[in-house]
Amino acid sequence: MEQDVRYMRMAMELAEHGRGWTAPNPVVGAVLVREGRIIGQGYHERCGEAHAERRALADCRSRGESPAGATLYVTLEPCCHHGKTPPCTDAVLDAGISRVVVGANDVNPLVGGKGIAILRAHGLEVTEGVLREECEKQNRIFFHYIREHTPYVCMKYAMTLDGKIAAAGGNARWITGEAARARVHRMRHELSAIMVGVGTVAADNPKLNCRLPETKNPIRIICDTTLRTPLESCVVQTAREQRTIFASCTKDKERIAAYESLGCEVVTVSECRGRVSLNELMRELGARGIDSILLEGGGELNWTALQSGIVNEAHIYIAPKLLGGAAAKTPVAGSGVDSPDHGFFLKNRTLEIVGEDICITGEINYKKSEGNNDVYGNH
Repeated sequence: MEQDVRYMRMAMELAEHGRGWTAPNPVVGAVLVREGRIIGQGYHERCGEAHAERRALADCRSRGESPAGATLYVTLEPCCHHGKTPPCTDAVLDAGISRVVVGANDVNPLVGGKGIAILRAHGLEVTEGVLREECEKQNRIFFHYIREHTPYVCMKYAMTLDGKIAAAGGNARWITGEAARARVHRMRHELSAIMVGVGTVAADNPKLNCRLPETKNPIRIICDTTLRTPLESCVVQTAREQRTIFASCTKDKERIAAYESLGCEVVTVSECRGRVSLNELMRELGARGIDSILLEGGGELNWTALQSGIVNEAHIYIAPKLLGGAAAKTPVAGSGVDSPDHGFFLKNRTLEIVGEDICITGEINYKKSEGNNDVYGNH
């Protein structure tokens, strides 16, 4: 069992190399072992390309090794259906592998235990559930998207110790340090889309891109109820270079056409409490293949998102500084709750030092949890 855990951790580390490139597919890693030697390894590198199992088998053969009789460690159950690539179960059977160790079972109904059943039916020994919880967490975005058909939403904001996201005069550069900002840009690469409100675009005229090397830009989603974003803004003018979607309630065809002529997509949804219906928007974005969103909105959009129940987890950066100002902006605005007991609680929390700042991460629990499940550590 100790050996299984060790090789599964290696497979999980490999899987992370595909983060940001495989959506809406999962990140998967695989390691081939025979007689205590690693003879092949691989990971799912890009959506539409070979899966981790086939990468590991190709690596094995490139080393001049034979996979016959080896043990395959894979973080997610091998697929057994034809998609953009052929079934991995076929490759495993053809290779003569004798044992397969699986981290998490696939929740895709096209697989859902069928892959494991096929391998066992052909006489392979299959061990399930090695580091299951960790493997499931690693692919929480994929699991959520398959089950709910809506994007997994990560709300991110940076604030000071006194809860301000900008100085009293509106200047927000910079609340956090370079290390925290670099990590946020990494998230922009790792998640499929970034979402802000029209207020953020009007105030900052941001590019909403990823400024790290060897990364991709996220799809930009602008919540703009009346479609009033200036046509001269960066997000509109660069829409042909970076996919940009406006979510609006307007039915003004001429106004919509002005944005579309510049390369923007406009999604018209219903109005809810005077704003874009975020629940309807999530269904629409999910249907368009968007599996995850980094919510970098201001206080109003953050409140609306929490109130709508679309936020799955929060990434909160806290800078060790005090700004003051009774009217200075806060990360979650709106009307607020009427009692501390009615707040939005974080579960499975972690605390981490990122450069000069603190980052608290946790899942949103819309029902107050009975107990805590926290992990604290400095890195």
